[in-house]
Amino acid sequence: MKNLIFLISLFLITTSCNGFFKYSDAKKNPTNANERIKKNMEEGRGFKLANLGKNKGGDFLFSSANPMWRATMEKLSFAPLSVVDYGGGIIITDWFSEGNNNEEIKIAVRFLTNEIRSDAIKVIIHKKKCKTFNDCKITQIENNTNNEIKFAILKQAAEIEKKDIVKNKEESGDYKIPGKEF
Repeated sequence: MKNLIFLISLFLITTSCNGFFKYSDAKKNPTNANERIKKNMEEGRGFKLANLGKNKGGDFLFSSANPMWRATMEKLSFAPLSVVDYGGGIIITDWFSEGNNNEEIKIAVRFLTNEIRSDAIKVIIHKKKCKTFNDCKITQIENNTNNEIKFAILKQAAEIEKKDIVKNKEESGDYKIPGKEF
């Protein structure tokens, strides 16, 4: 019984679509190793270990690698932050004012995608107006300020992404990232 199972398995493996090895035309594949690497990177196959052996440390691929997140942190640096949740995709400032003691505002930025585009973030501004300590009214503000903050963040994110691309290109060579045209 074991021999029969072995023979059937061997038959299926050797007669499947391409077997273990895929057909490769030698005319279409460069013989130079560097040219093959470049071709594979352009087609989105394989990977490159750019900094293998270099003792850099401290490179983390989470919020510090996201241009939208970094731009938002820079643009909201003037206000105290109360919630900063990269996993949840939200940054909320604490209540703050510009001298008027009975009016304060709070800014919330929600990340809808990591891509740099106009619908990637939503900026929500709340205004708190207090007559007394316990008598406060909170309203959501829908005006041009929301869009000004949003477009300032998007512009800063585009600049950060451009700088990162130049830096990565200098460090790792002239390879194209699949799906990205710059």
